[in-house]
Amino acid sequence: MTTASPAPWTHRPVEVGLVGAGPWARAMHARVLAAGPETRLAAVWARRPEAAREAAAPYAAHVAAGFEELLDHCEAVAFAVPPAVQAELAPLAAKRGKALLLEKPLGPDLPAARRVADAIAEAGVVSQLVLTKRYHPATRAFLEAARTLDVRGARACYLHGAFLEGEFATGWRLEHGALLDLGPHLLDLLDAAIGPITGIRGTGDARRWFELTCEHENGAVSQASLSGSVAVPHTLTRVELFGPALPLLYDTAGIDHEECWPVLRRDFATAVRTHTPGPLDAGRGLYLQTLLERAAHH
Repeated sequence: MTTASPAPWTHRPVEVGLVGAGPWARAMHARVLAAGPETRLAAVWARRPEAAREAAAPYAAHVAAGFEELLDHCEAVAFAVPPAVQAELAPLAAKRGKALLLEKPLGPDLPAARRVADAIAEAGVVSQLVLTKRYHPATRAFLEAARTLDVRGARACYLHGAFLEGEFATGWRLEHGALLDLGPHLLDLLDAAIGPITGIRGTGDARRWFELTCEHENGAVSQASLSGSVAVPHTLTRVELFGPALPLLYDTAGIDHEECWPVLRRDFATAVRTHTPGPLDAGRGLYLQTLLERAAHH
């Protein structure tokens, strides 16, 4: 009888340094990375030292005085900062040989995203995107089922009101709107469920309501509605696939996002310890950013 080989992090959790100490960094990154056992929150650095101390304190993580000091205290770096800041710092971390847990979008625009992806490829380090929903078992089951379907068309939406008020109604999200913030999630799901997106057009104002029409390699057409500025009782994230068979529906209303985090953490630790990035790497991020850029200008 053979026994299963131990998980690659069993004896040594991945030491992760966190860049950023805002609401998302505290609510997700710091908490999830510190929970282990696959990872340990080793250090935190933010441009506001008091915020970094606040994020690090519950987990007894080192508070770095600067970005270079953070790199000295970790083997992987997680980013929870605006896209422009991530695009500035991620290449520096890659050059230091650090694995990267990246937010979407990779950068504020396509050239910045390309610099991030190129630096990661050149350094040969592992990268992984926090495309949250992709780590939920329900999402993985939906995508598995979708692969067996003959899809002719699809409708999708990602709608919420977080840009109207509250802690996420600030900075780059208000400036760039739903296309850059919500677009990567929905385009990733449509592309993965139906097949590669070969054509894309966008219309509307990304700060109010943005509509996407995508043409897929198999001839299917999908439409996606995006807004972070509408009042809805709860976030609406839906994908409905149509074809000769009955529709296949994906709806996040009934899923618990807390189930995503252990999967994300385990996938990242496995990728780091085996030096093998998964499909949701910086290359995927660059592909999605290319689609965003095309949608914004068509």
